[in-house]
Amino acid sequence: MRRLLIAGNWKMNMNLSSAKSLAEELKKETQGITTIDVAACPPFVYLTAVTEILAGSKVGVGAQNGYFEKEGAFTGEVSMGMIREIGCQYVILGHSERRHVLHESSEEVNLKTHAALAQGLTPIVCVGELLAEREAGVTDAVIRRQFDGSFSGLTAEQMKKTVIAYEPVWAIGTGKVATPEQAEEVHVGIRNLITERYGKEVADIVRIQYGGSVKAENAKEILGKPNVDGALVGGASLKIAPFMGIIQAAD
Repeated sequence: MRRLLIAGNWKMNMNLSSAKSLAEELKKETQGITTIDVAACPPFVYLTAVTEILAGSKVGVGAQNGYFEKEGAFTGEVSMGMIREIGCQYVILGHSERRHVLHESSEEVNLKTHAALAQGLTPIVCVGELLAEREAGVTDAVIRRQFDGSFSGLTAEQMKKTVIAYEPVWAIGTGKVATPEQAEEVHVGIRNLITERYGKEVADIVRIQYGGSVKAENAKEILGKPNVDGALVGGASLKIAPFMGIIQAAD
């Protein structure tokens, strides 16, 4: 059985006070959680404060991005080693906002994935199609292209240590949600793709999250699908009540 992972992506939200308050609430409210993994991914500037609060709790911490070089003259970037050093376990890579707003390529995501794994981080690698691509019937081709580009050169053992987040871009922050059946269909396709590249043993291990307007109200039905192994949660992770609703639905 794959253990579900519910990760909250805080994006560019919060101030220091609200980030610390939310971390304190998460630490308290998740004490009884035993069957799933939970993570919080705050902005870079709040990572240290949040990791200190959540140390020893049921909640892991992740960064929202990272750079592939170990060190050097890369002003504004943060290395995977730096992220690991402050106590993070996860790093989100290739989020749709980075791919489509900041024009990050799958080749860059691939370099970052290798760098994250080299530092012992669990990369949460995002893939997903635009609305126009779904309407054109090319979702499978888009996912395959992003998968092959983002995971190029990974060994089977490395692949086992990754998490994939399927994000239909048309459902992120729009209020639109892929139906549980639509989500499951793409998740099955991704798992089949892992089987093609790495074999069934690896495919059975890799967790595939769903990300796209997940809320407490729809979480149970989406997470109930056999190939949906958790959720990458955006707006609903910014307040304790809706985020705990999703966590409890998973647990």
